[in-house]
This record gives sequence, C-alpha cells and structure tokens, in this order.
Amino acid sequence: MTRSTHTLPPDYFTGLYAANPDPWDFTTSAYEHAKYDATLAALERETYQQALEVGCSIGVLTHRLAARCTALLALDVAETALDAARARCATQPHVVFQRAAVPAEWPPGRFDLVVLSEVLYFFTPEDLARIADRLVAALNPGGEVVLVHWLGETDFPLSADAAVEGLIDLTRDRLAPVRQSRTEGYRLDVLRALA
Repeated sequence: MTRSTHTLPPDYFTGLYAANPDPWDFTTSAYEHAKYDATLAALERETYQQALEVGCSIGVLTHRLAARCTALLALDVAETALDAARARCATQPHVVFQRAAVPAEWPPGRFDLVVLSEVLYFFTPEDLARIADRLVAALNPGGEVVLVHWLGETDFPLSADAAVEGLIDLTRDRLAPVRQSRTEGYRLDVLRALA
C-alpha cells in the first residue's frame, strides 16, 4: 500500500462525512467503545481544568471526555462532523467546538490535557514536528497528552507507530511517557509535560 506524501486535507474528511455521517462507526463499534473506556481509564486526574481534543469528529469521545473536564475545547476540520458533535454535547455548555486545521490553526491558550485520538497518522513528518512544537507550548506544567492510534495498515502519511514514536522523539526533552500499552487493534500512550 502506498502512503500519501501529503497531510490529509480538510476536503478528505468533508468528503467522508458527506458519504457517511459516522464513517468510522464511532456510535456503534465495540472496538471504539472499548478504546474510549481505555482512554478515559488512562487519565491520571479525575478532573482537568482546561482540555483540548484535536480531531473530535462527531463528538462521541468528546461527550464522555466532557464529564472529566471543567472546560473542553474540541477541534475538527469538517463542519458536518462539528454539527453532529455540537448536537451530541448540547447539554454540556462547558464544551466549545471550533473548526480548525492543526498545526496551522492551533488554538491559543494553555491546557492541562490534550487528547489526540486517531489523528497523528494523517500528518506528514514535517507537520508532526509542527504539532510537537505547538503541543509543548500549549501544555501547563504537569499537563498530560493522550495518544490513541489504530495499528492497522492504511495509506495515511504515517503508521500509528511512526506517528507516535515520532512525536515522542520530537518532545523527548519536554514530555515524558508515563503510560504505554498496546492491544491487538491500537496503542495508547500518555505523556506528561516536565516541570
């Protein structure tokens, strides 16, 4: 399988949602629900004051993550996905949704938690390096980064292992891995900002 040599553009995702409002079966997949359970279980704190979710899609994880956050900013590049996410989280006013394409449109502010679930492999190594810089600058001391990525083969610019290991390598002197686990389907990594 030939990998894309470019970061996947917003139009790629807009097209996916136009064809199917839930292209990855987030609402029905047992794999996704088990992965969300593991993601939430990996969080070290009961509550995070300021959290950021990059690539929130239709808001299934967002809805669950919101219960652990005082304020949650959720980003996606596809307006159709954001509309669905807003509807799903309508009873959670502390969740704010924003259309943004990272790394160029990284939001201002500092965060105690940043979740990058199923997104890093959509980027080229060059954009991954930009994300690493933005991520480090956006974390409060002791802040956590949660990375969750499917291990299957794709034509995305990076594999899950290349994307995650690349980010860990790029941030080695600023973020420390504190939890790393693998299942047959995905890897889950938690990094913590060094003081």
